[in-house]
Amino acid sequence: MNMEQAEFTELLEAIRLAYGYDFSNYSEASLKRRITNVLKTRKINSLAELRELLLNKEDEFEQFIQAVTVNVTEMFRNPLFYQRVREKVLDRLATYSVIRIWIAGCATGEEVYSVAILLQEAGLLQRSIIYATDINQKALKQAREGLVPIEKMQLYTTNYLQAGGKESFSKYYIAKYGNVLLDKSLRENVVFSVHNLTVDKSFNEFQLILCRNVMIYFNQELQNRTIKLFYESLCPFGFLALGNKESLLFSDKQHCFDIVDKREKIFRKTKINCGD
Repeated sequence: MNMEQAEFTELLEAIRLAYGYDFSNYSEASLKRRITNVLKTRKINSLAELRELLLNKEDEFEQFIQAVTVNVTEMFRNPLFYQRVREKVLDRLATYSVIRIWIAGCATGEEVYSVAILLQEAGLLQRSIIYATDINQKALKQAREGLVPIEKMQLYTTNYLQAGGKESFSKYYIAKYGNVLLDKSLRENVVFSVHNLTVDKSFNEFQLILCRNVMIYFNQELQNRTIKLFYESLCPFGFLALGNKESLLFSDKQHCFDIVDKREKIFRKTKINCGD
């Protein structure tokens, strides 16, 4: 179907006002393709009809988010990032008797299991608690199961080795009916739960927060609020890791962090009560 630009813009603005999601940073062509697919799949005749449905039924909006949100993830994605965590973060985490880590926007869990492997190889997993959160309940269910298509394992093995992996990657999974099942020990200390960064508040104090390639979908106001939430959730001298296209630029708290690794967007909270 031909999508009128005015109706498309009006739909995005309605979503922004109602739910706080700003899709302006999405690839417009990609977003239009996904919305068109929603219209066809749900047999909805127009963007105006879709808009009314989303605004009047929150469960419909949740399904819409699952359909249009691109959960692009893989184990040890961007291996250099994980190298830098090994080199610049893990030794600091080792000084805590209990290590609390929040992975916000965890999608289907590949990043969660990657971090768990880092911790295990550093001898830290047994005294760590990883809180893995996402708004997408379907993705969380998949993350809890720990199942990964077997055809992805060649790439994941390469990533793992490039990230400085210390073992044979095959020790972390077993083959199961066209998938692999990640080792149970990697998720024993993981708490998977629903959390909406746009509206929910802090729920603990953490030594490390990872939120990579999530805020690129947020407007400046929401980015600012999210960074403030992370600042409030970090312990003194806790670490924050963002995606490589994200920054603290639009945050009132940007001066409250020191740069640990500029390229890999790893920061450390160094100022307490900063900007209050």
